[in-house]
Amino acid sequence: MLELSAVSKSYVIKDRQIEVLKNVSLKIPRGEFVAVVGRSGSGKSTLLSLMSGLDIPSSGIIRFDGAEIQSMNEDELTLFRRDRMGFVFQSYHLIPSLNALENVLLPLELAHKRKDFGRAKDLLELVGLKDRMNHRPSELSGGEQQRLSICRAVVHRPAFIFADEPTGNLDTNNGRVVMNLLREMKENSTLIMVTHDRSLASEAHRQIEIRDGEIFE
Repeated sequence: MLELSAVSKSYVIKDRQIEVLKNVSLKIPRGEFVAVVGRSGSGKSTLLSLMSGLDIPSSGIIRFDGAEIQSMNEDELTLFRRDRMGFVFQSYHLIPSLNALENVLLPLELAHKRKDFGRAKDLLELVGLKDRMNHRPSELSGGEQQRLSICRAVVHRPAFIFADEPTGNLDTNNGRVVMNLLREMKENSTLIMVTHDRSLASEAHRQIEIRDGEIFE
């Protein structure tokens, strides 16, 4: 269970306080697929950053299975994200010096877990990259890099997968492929996706819309 209670986030810019999120409360049970939608600048990515522990709220409480993440120090947060979360970003964030297989295995290596070559290869085959395992990111197309980033996000079977505009840089066909893969590969994970594409959002179990810093379902 991911739970937000009266969460707000504001920034001070040139002595002016800008409130991005206002008193947000919601509960997301394990296994659910949630789409976060809203206009550009509405606070979608800020909400995702708060839920994933990449940012800290100005006020309010965020809990994962009862654990309050805003009370953790940076080292504890880093370990928590490493062990419990997977991330799919619009800009991929692949390691350029590693090949496709090594990029997928990286979360297991960082967590000091056994490198599960079998699972990594199965995932790459599932997304159509069986023959590209030894290629570096620069040798892959945008769609291939995004599919690779999904494999990396799910290889350690995280409790939560956070996806920030995962189809934003892709054409319609590749975007559909990536969306289908995310659904198929999330297994028992909770998937929380920020998207501007209403047709993709409509496939989620529920949609959360942000307007002027407040949420509507």
